[in-house]
Amino acid sequence: MSPMERMLAEHQCEKLIKRFAVLNDAGEYAQMVQMFVPDGTFARPSAPAELIQGRENILAAFKARPARISRHLISNILVDVTDADTATALSYVLLFTAEAGSNVSKPPYLLGRFRDRLQCIDDQWL
Repeated sequence: MSPMERMLAEHQCEKLIKRFAVLNDAGEYAQMVQMFVPDGTFARPSAPAELIQGRENILAAFKARPARISRHLISNILVDVTDADTATALSYVLLFTAEAGSNVSKPPYLLGRFRDRLQCIDDQWL
């Protein structure tokens, strides 16, 4: 893998992480879960031991949440490309939430981190 290919892969993975936050905040869960490999897993930073496996189960978990407004601020994204098809990433999240129909965020705010395992399948990072 050339330095340019590695840099492109890092950029694509970082963009994927940011897109996840944007789609999550927009409530576009069906589109968001397509960013996972079919048997992928997800654990919320607030419940890291509770793994949700598979796109359908991840979608159901997000749809089951109470209606709310959320803003995930993602920072310090560090991507390590292992090879042309695999990478890991660490990022921090600051989550603000408000009741649906409101624009006033109330404490507690959530600080957390995401640890991602990413795969490139058919030239697309998931």
